[in-house]
Amino acid sequence: MATGSRDRGEVLNFQRIRRLPMVLQTMLCLTAMSLSQACQAGAFSVSPVRLVFEPRDRAVALTLTNDGDAEVALQADLFQWDQDAQGADRLRPTEDLIVAPPSLKMPPRSRQVVRLALLSPRDPTRQSTYRLLVREIPEATAAATGTVQLPIALVLSLPVFITPPGARHAIECKQAEGQESGVIRCLNQGTAHAQVRRLELKQAGQIRASTQTSAYLLSGSQRDFVLKAAESPLPALPAAGELELTVWFDDGKTQTFGW
Repeated sequence: MATGSRDRGEVLNFQRIRRLPMVLQTMLCLTAMSLSQACQAGAFSVSPVRLVFEPRDRAVALTLTNDGDAEVALQADLFQWDQDAQGADRLRPTEDLIVAPPSLKMPPRSRQVVRLALLSPRDPTRQSTYRLLVREIPEATAAATGTVQLPIALVLSLPVFITPPGARHAIECKQAEGQESGVIRCLNQGTAHAQVRRLELKQAGQIRASTQTSAYLLSGSQRDFVLKAAESPLPALPAAGELELTVWFDDGKTQTFGW
């Protein structure tokens, strides 16, 4: 049974990424401290972090690992994934796939294989996109000191791609109308997603502005990217034909636009 393609950093450990939702964690911890409670977080990891159904796959698998010294309760839910006109993600419950088991308790230092199976017919014309949310189900427990320990619920959102043969992204980028010169608008007119890693704007071979990102552009969606000027402020765009924009994708390929 195929396990899907593996994203960069294929094992994503929650102990390492707890810095990402730091504002939320800080708010939870401050609330806990205001109630004279302790704040703690669990630890688990998942591999791979991106799931791909190849043309002949009816199911794919991922491995959950409890890296901590305490039991972890996990819940997995599936959502259809698309994007609005600004490229913001939208998630809706779906019955196109099933996840088994949908919930489980993992002993310390243990592993569990979870499988996703496709229930609905594939779209033969374009890629179908979903998100698998794996979240920890915390429980408030009484500590030896008589206080209450308030765990932080950690959530990982995994992209799921069901791609028909021949599906490809087709990206077009240009300066966003009515925006500052450092805003680039990219549109995916293809039948599969693209993941943009970097954009770089050059004039006469010199970098004028750039940005690092990991943004997805699903089929039919668009997104604005704000470039950071190499020299501040970024001057107005020169005449057509003098600028070159290079876009890097997650597969290492690039695409160049001129205007």
